[in-house]
Amino acid sequence: MNPKVDFFFNKDSQWQKEYKQLRTLVLDCGLTEELKWGVPCYTFQGDNVVLIHGFKEYCALLFHKGALLNDGEGILIQQTENVQAARQIRFTNFHEIKELVPILKAYIYEAIEVKKAGLTVELKKTKEYAIPEEFQIKLDENAELKSAFEALTPGRQRGYLLHFGAAKQAKTREARVEKSIPQILSGKGLDD
Repeated sequence: MNPKVDFFFNKDSQWQKEYKQLRTLVLDCGLTEELKWGVPCYTFQGDNVVLIHGFKEYCALLFHKGALLNDGEGILIQQTENVQAARQIRFTNFHEIKELVPILKAYIYEAIEVKKAGLTVELKKTKEYAIPEEFQIKLDENAELKSAFEALTPGRQRGYLLHFGAAKQAKTREARVEKSIPQILSGKGLDD
């Protein structure tokens, strides 16, 4: 157990009991406990394998390369359609975890084997993402904007494309594009 992570397990949370059970289970699999993104992250030889996190309706184990796991039990969940590699196993109470201990350990051990084998998830390329019409018009009209967008890292480009495309109404997409232009021109990502 890493003392830097203790605060997560000691803070007041509706998932306190579940978090502690998950911590014990994961540590039993021989992973190293670290603090990343403000949550307990478990690594094998420095590589992320699984983390514990919680939401209003559930707590979860998130497997960083869950898309590569054999989900024989059908319990891995893709959080959103845009999540490419990670998969979650969700819990709403302590007893669900307790009943699944052998299965959860099997998934964790498989995730460790995926790391050992050096397997990687084939990620969708940025050029495969649709460019919303409202943004394409701005790119066509403004060569400086087009150059600035193309100079961004692929991850930053995807962030903008997903942000623009997530809006259902054209008016909202236009507003998001307009608001983001100064960020793009300054070489920054959506959340920089």
